[in-house]
Amino acid sequence: MDAPLDRMWARGRLSMRQRVARLRSKWWAVAQCAVAAGIAWFVAADLFGHTTPFFAPIAAVVSLGTSYGQRLRRVVEVTLGVAIGVFVADVLVAWIGTGGWQLTLVVALAMSTALLLDAGILFVTQAAVQSIVVATLLPDPGAALTRWTDAVIGGSVALVAATVVPAAALRRPREQAAAVARKIAGLLRAASHVMVDGEIDPALELLADARATDRMISELNEAASEGMSVVTSSPFRRRHKGPVRQMAELVEPLDRALRSTRVLVRQVGVAAYRRRPLPSAYADLAADLALAVEAVADELAENRMATAARDELLAVGQASGLVERTSELTGDAVLAQIRSIVVDLLMVTGMGQLEATDALPPPAR
Repeated sequence: MDAPLDRMWARGRLSMRQRVARLRSKWWAVAQCAVAAGIAWFVAADLFGHTTPFFAPIAAVVSLGTSYGQRLRRVVEVTLGVAIGVFVADVLVAWIGTGGWQLTLVVALAMSTALLLDAGILFVTQAAVQSIVVATLLPDPGAALTRWTDAVIGGSVALVAATVVPAAALRRPREQAAAVARKIAGLLRAASHVMVDGEIDPALELLADARATDRMISELNEAASEGMSVVTSSPFRRRHKGPVRQMAELVEPLDRALRSTRVLVRQVGVAAYRRRPLPSAYADLAADLALAVEAVADELAENRMATAARDELLAVGQASGLVERTSELTGDAVLAQIRSIVVDLLMVTGMGQLEATDALPPPAR
């Protein structure tokens, strides 16, 4: 098998691993939605005697979703959206009957009413969907109240379920932060090898790898937002608010550090493509910085602020002020990115922006 096929196969396996990891990270949310749907149906059908309480499980699942963020708002929006859609459709169908133009008018008025209430997208969508159901399925006169009751039941079940959140949602921010730090370390280590070897193919592969990291920051942002939502909405998890907030504050410096690493990788790739060697001291700096970032990742993985890794980062920062400068613009850019990454990661260890910047000596002239 040739090199391009090897790389394609490796990317495919990586993608499958990412998908499986995503499923594992969402297993609780999936199970929670499934159980909530069953309970909502049981309550509406067996306790309230509704014949086909189809909207009770729908309301529960839509309200919960697969993310922990904005759950309480989703419950309210789904319930009120159904109420508005059902009410508007019932009133208009009683007056004008059903048909194509009647359905157009019903949906337009239901959505307009929701928008006039300054509703969110989910609110407006549910109003439209439920107006369509009423206008096209022609329920009995009492069915609107039944559907409203089903919505309340589903929303109530979702509300209770939303407060029962596992510790996994609180671990995700620091696990994802550690994953981002390890990725930065891996890119820096690979970049140091390219600086030494100067080979074009590894440089291009490294560049492609670096460009595929946007998703990691998106997942880190999502994990931090979900963690904050959990500690805010769940009475059982509010004692974790401080640590989760600390981890959430690391998103911005980690984001900047990863972006600076991508710029460094691009500059290293340009140097390899143009056959312009970079000083060996720069490769050593990148390798030492990779070790320091690994130490940061280890601390984050243990749910600790990475203060223990600060000395290693400071040592790299000090060394960056002593290395010999190069006349090449690409070399200057590489050194600047190394220093920028050090500053961003010092902030991850708890230092402020100005403190981290002042900790680095000016680069040699």
